[in-house]
Amino acid sequence: MKIENKYTKLLLGILFDVIGYTSYIIPGIAELTDIIWAPASAYLMTKLYKGKKGKIAAVIAFVEEAMPWLDIIPTFTLMWFYTYVFNSGNKKETTKIIEV
Repeated sequence: MKIENKYTKLLLGILFDVIGYTSYIIPGIAELTDIIWAPASAYLMTKLYKGKKGKIAAVIAFVEEAMPWLDIIPTFTLMWFYTYVFNSGNKKETTKIIEV
């Protein structure tokens, strides 16, 4: 899965966060579904975000899904904001003004 469009990543991230929330719909099965979803969410995070950043996010996603009551955190959406909103300033080029 190679997804380059940042808005496609946002939509997928929101979808994956919603999937993580669905464990709360039917009481009593949250722990069972988290056993399956925790490693799946970590894998999907590494596919959406490459490199060290994606691996760290995958560990966070796994822990967040595996721990009780942390499922409410929208990890995929937060990672998108970190990548494309908060961290986007690092990629901009700066220009120097030279006085003559």
